[in-house]
Amino acid sequence: MSDTQETTNGSVAPPDAATAPFAGGAAEAEQKRKAARARTGKARVVDFFEAYALLVLLAVIALFFCFWSETSSTFPTVANLRILLASQAVIGVISLGLLLPLLCQEFDLSVGTIAGLTAIMVAEYVSSEGNVLAAVVLALTIGLAIGAVNALIVTRLHVNGVIATLGMSTILGGIILQRTGGLAPASNIPQSLTNFGTGLVAGVPVIFVTLLVIAAITYFVLNHTSLGRQIYAVGSNLEAAKLVGLRTDALRATTFAAAGLLCGLGGLLYVSRAGGASPNVGVTFTLPAFAAAFLSAASVRPGRFNVWGTIIAVYFLAVLNNGLSLAGVDPYVNDYVNGGALIAGVALATVLYRRRTT
Repeated sequence: MSDTQETTNGSVAPPDAATAPFAGGAAEAEQKRKAARARTGKARVVDFFEAYALLVLLAVIALFFCFWSETSSTFPTVANLRILLASQAVIGVISLGLLLPLLCQEFDLSVGTIAGLTAIMVAEYVSSEGNVLAAVVLALTIGLAIGAVNALIVTRLHVNGVIATLGMSTILGGIILQRTGGLAPASNIPQSLTNFGTGLVAGVPVIFVTLLVIAAITYFVLNHTSLGRQIYAVGSNLEAAKLVGLRTDALRATTFAAAGLLCGLGGLLYVSRAGGASPNVGVTFTLPAFAAAFLSAASVRPGRFNVWGTIIAVYFLAVLNNGLSLAGVDPYVNDYVNGGALIAGVALATVLYRRRTT
């Protein structure tokens, strides 16, 4: 009996020895889970800073100009803030127009001259006829028509978008010169139109509120409708979009036409804000619009062109240029800022896109 007990006792492993591998495995699994949570937390922090770094930088630059001795008496004023908000509304609308073809990997170099020609035509019409409602229809019609022509050239004639819109921009510049002779048209703009461009609602410029409304509509269409999802799909992978049955040419054409429509609206807003039109103004719209559109890929949704990133980029550049101008910096420095921002925007968009797709 005792031998049996000894044999039995000898064959049974101690409890600690038997459970040690399982306890060690559980501890290792728990350590892996903690490490995974730590990595997830770090990734969230990195994602947050990537998404809102431009917005934080905008706030930092604004605070700098508020306290810098050269601008502390002029920058942080209500009047200057209103000027900032209102003066960039036109660029904001044009940038949103440019954004649409860009989502399909298409470039529209005619956005500035579409707005410029629309401004000239609207200024001439309302100065002679005084009909504001008809001027609104005229502006939207001009923009939509030119955008539709761009769309046909790119999707039907299969001309590269850069070449097609560069040629269109040159043609529109010639039309502007022909109609104006290089001189600003007579500006007898009805007060009802200029009141819209310079008016306030609850202390905020009406034209800025208009920009926010247009941005909200554009955001809704792009992010909450099947049309917007299809546009993003075309931009992500054109060949894959064709394979799943999307009408890629029609979608690309839609973005060009919508871009023209928004640029026509931008030209109308410019007339309401400036109380007239300049034959050279269209050229000044293009570079800031491109800089803002490309910088949008470094804000809100990193690696992806987006609406609210575009608006943030517009005002980031505006605050920087406004502060430098108030400090007495030479005007050509603004060109350095806009050109540098365009290069930085393209570089950041490329880096962030590769980071998120590899």
